[in-house]
Amino acid sequence: MENNIPNPTIEERQIKEKESVLEILKEMPIIEVACKKAGIGRATYYRWRKEDDIFKRRCEDSLSEGIEFINDMGESQLILMIKEKKMPAIALWLKHNHPKYGSKSRVFKNNPEKEELLPEEEKIFLEALALTSGNIIKTENNGKNNFGIIGEN
Repeated sequence: MENNIPNPTIEERQIKEKESVLEILKEMPIIEVACKKAGIGRATYYRWRKEDDIFKRRCEDSLSEGIEFINDMGESQLILMIKEKKMPAIALWLKHNHPKYGSKSRVFKNNPEKEELLPEEEKIFLEALALTSGNIIKTENNGKNNFGIIGEN
């Protein structure tokens, strides 16, 4: 008995495989998993992305949609854990969603009094600065040390 169903061309098969991988990425934004489920190799997926700018853009959109989907699921589970009075979940939520409990940044103010360096400290500082910047240091001794950067090596 002969099968009267025509064989799809390679192009038609690729279109179906591309659509399949795009749909899978929307629910599972992991390329390896999406490729296995779609029945294609990772090399094929990356070749298609390289050769087809439209497919590449659609992959990026599908990955973004998939990440948002997973984020929504994670947030949903977090809320369930908060309802079950799980303290780590409560702390995580408050840290990222309430200004009172968020991470605090420290502000360090400069001391308004200018602290003088000892001549030896100033020399060491400027030598280190010269080494990192590639500049030459000139020193003069007129009762006190004066240092300055005078040019590049």
